[in-house]
Amino acid sequence: MILPSKHIPESRSLAAIGGEILAQLEEPRAVSEIWERVVSARRAAGRGAALPYDWFILALTFLHAIFAVELSQGLIQRIEARR
Repeated sequence: MILPSKHIPESRSLAAIGGEILAQLEEPRAVSEIWERVVSARRAAGRGAALPYDWFILALTFLHAIFAVELSQGLIQRIEARR
């Protein structure tokens, strides 16, 4: 589920979807805006099946769990790596 496997294609793995989400976070955005941008980018790239909203939310939750994003003032933003 997190990584692609024999039964889960890359386009449905949470790690790949999380990467697509991070690509849309050049600046803080609302969840609905991120959703629209990810769906549009997938459609433009001609990626297989449509992304279900629940998988999008699972990927967003995964990113939050690994401290890649945070919610601040109602917007999702990237957390830059600390060195």
